[in-house]
Amino acid sequence: MTHMSLDLTQDAVSLTRDLVDIESVSGNEAAIADAIEAALGGLDHLTVQRFGHTLVARTDLGRDERVVIAGHIDTVPLNDNLPAKLTDTDLHGLGACDMKGGVAVALRTAATVPAPNRDVTYVFYECEEVEAERNGLFLLSQSHPELLQADFAILMEPSDAVVEAGCQGTMRVDVITRGERAHSARSWMGVNAIHGAAEVLARLNAYEPRRPVIDGLEYHEGLNAVFISGGVAGNVLPDECRVSINYRFAPDRTEEQALAHMREVFDGFDIEVSDSAPAAMPGLSVPAAAAFVEAVGGTANPKFGWTDVARFSVLGVPAVNFGPGDPHLAHKQEEFVPLDHIRSVEEQLRTWLGAAS
Repeated sequence: MTHMSLDLTQDAVSLTRDLVDIESVSGNEAAIADAIEAALGGLDHLTVQRFGHTLVARTDLGRDERVVIAGHIDTVPLNDNLPAKLTDTDLHGLGACDMKGGVAVALRTAATVPAPNRDVTYVFYECEEVEAERNGLFLLSQSHPELLQADFAILMEPSDAVVEAGCQGTMRVDVITRGERAHSARSWMGVNAIHGAAEVLARLNAYEPRRPVIDGLEYHEGLNAVFISGGVAGNVLPDECRVSINYRFAPDRTEEQALAHMREVFDGFDIEVSDSAPAAMPGLSVPAAAAFVEAVGGTANPKFGWTDVARFSVLGVPAVNFGPGDPHLAHKQEEFVPLDHIRSVEEQLRTWLGAAS
């Protein structure tokens, strides 16, 4: 097998192209992890450790602050979008936006800023695009949480090259209506559970989502039915119906508080939780976070979707998303990253870490 090599001293656009050309669909990150390990392993200012196909590279300069800069190295499956294609303005290809542009910036920064003004822990992790139990950052938080301890964390997820702070939590519950089976020709002999779901839908239609302001950012919650299931046969009244509801909750609520709110909204119905992930507070009042936002333009937007910043929040580390690329292009066949995003994110990150221009 041909060993892939990476030149971390080349410009970030060229490095992004090289990373895109190393196919790394979730579960197949060995080649890209090998290349990153070989490239970082030769740098005297970094201590490099590997856990599966997750790499951790740290400076230990005794600085007053430590920041984590993290990015996932896997992609969604191929969709006739390799190898990378470079134009005058954009780089097209699988993972270009989500998130090899961000990984390239982090790798180049790790290699070429040997004496940052803050200690840095770089994390390049596997299996972000698949189930949570395989996520390299999650596994690291379970096995070696001390490696993720820091004053602040930056996740290089695509964010249009603007800080997106924190993230909303997500919870999916099944609200269950009960009935009694009967022949549909004698429906008065039973109770139709599907009809009973009308009250669940009515409560959803009448629901007014919260829009709390946290650290100066307005989040917008959402409560929506995403599936409905029920029915036994074409001539039988169903005795059970399930309405699957997705709740996107703001960072000022814990998962426990979110569930309590669901029980309040759907009081009188049975509820089963099928999926849940915590929110992440933006933490923009923390000095390290405030300094970062100021250094990269002074603008921060709320993150409405869920990202791995929540994993840092669980560890008590404030975190933001900051990376090149439009997040709406993630997972699309025509995925691309603007070259000026790559360059601006790299320049701002380097300036914040005190690197000479």
